[in-house]
Amino acid sequence: MANLATVAADGAPCNAPVWFLWEEGVLWMPGNETGSSVGRLKAEPRCAVEVVDFDAGAGILLHCGLRGRASVEANDPALFRRLLSKYLGPQDGWNPWFIQNIARIESPTGRMIRLKPDSVFTNNVSFFRSGPDLAWPG
Repeated sequence: MANLATVAADGAPCNAPVWFLWEEGVLWMPGNETGSSVGRLKAEPRCAVEVVDFDAGAGILLHCGLRGRASVEANDPALFRRLLSKYLGPQDGWNPWFIQNIARIESPTGRMIRLKPDSVFTNNVSFFRSGPDLAWPG
């Protein structure tokens, strides 16, 4: 999961958890033409996305932050299927109700949020449990 941070019309920060797919230097996130994140990005495309991999038991804490200007694109069903596969596994195991009522792959109102980041920041603080000599990955 990732968190998408956008800016509301009154300047207030907003953030939302999103599914994402990274392909060829672009981060893709699903949306809908009436969705709040899509509306905010159309008005103000500057945004930030944060992805965190955290496993307290294993002592893993990895962070990736991306910043830039997003665009809202027409839905690409093939791209959307690849994104869904990341979270739902092989297509033959997908819940039909979820696909028909929530994902709606072929819906004309579907949108893809595209972020080709201007900057990327990564940080590994996996030593929080063990100290720097035992940080993962080595």
